[in-house]
Amino acid sequence: MIHLLGKNSSLINQYIAEVRDQEIQKDPLRFRRNMERLGEIFAYEISKTLEWEKKEVITSLGVAECEVLKSQPVISTILRAGLPLHQGILNFFDQAENAFISAFRKHHKNGRFDIQIEYTSCPSLEDKVLVISDPMLATGSSMVLAYKELIQKGKPAHTHIVSVVASVQGLEYMKKHLLNDDFTVWLGAIDDELTAKAYIVPGLGDAGDLAFGSKL
Repeated sequence: MIHLLGKNSSLINQYIAEVRDQEIQKDPLRFRRNMERLGEIFAYEISKTLEWEKKEVITSLGVAECEVLKSQPVISTILRAGLPLHQGILNFFDQAENAFISAFRKHHKNGRFDIQIEYTSCPSLEDKVLVISDPMLATGSSMVLAYKELIQKGKPAHTHIVSVVASVQGLEYMKKHLLNDDFTVWLGAIDDELTAKAYIVPGLGDAGDLAFGSKL
């Protein structure tokens, strides 16, 4: 199932406009905070799909019957670009276990590149709900490789994939390669074009560089 949150008018559209805006992007703090806000919105929407249970809470005046999460999901992201978005999700699922993957594009002289995984830190995922986030879903290969790396730590009961901006091609690639897996995709926007260098157009640029500065 795919949820495109930007199709309806809400604050998510305001924050997506700001992370795309090349003038506002000149302020890394603002860019990171907007990504964090987007993560919070995604987390709130995901929370509606999770299991809840009744709990009696003792107040200073009596007992209140409340609904609380039955269990926390495991939240994960792809370093480094995903950190602000991940933080927003963590702000809402503040008792969740966390997982991190280091993935990067290794470029070759012919202009092609491969996605390589360098580092993974992850708790057991067996029968848990997994939330994996990455700001951009360009070719889709990073997300597929990251997901397949994570599930070596156990088969999740369900997986939620979160991305602010996705390309049509990346979305199709991911659906094709995760066809038999139980997952839900949460997106802010879908852009039609993917360049020969695998950049989303209009996209927003390099989320990692915009959040944390240029790299060599």
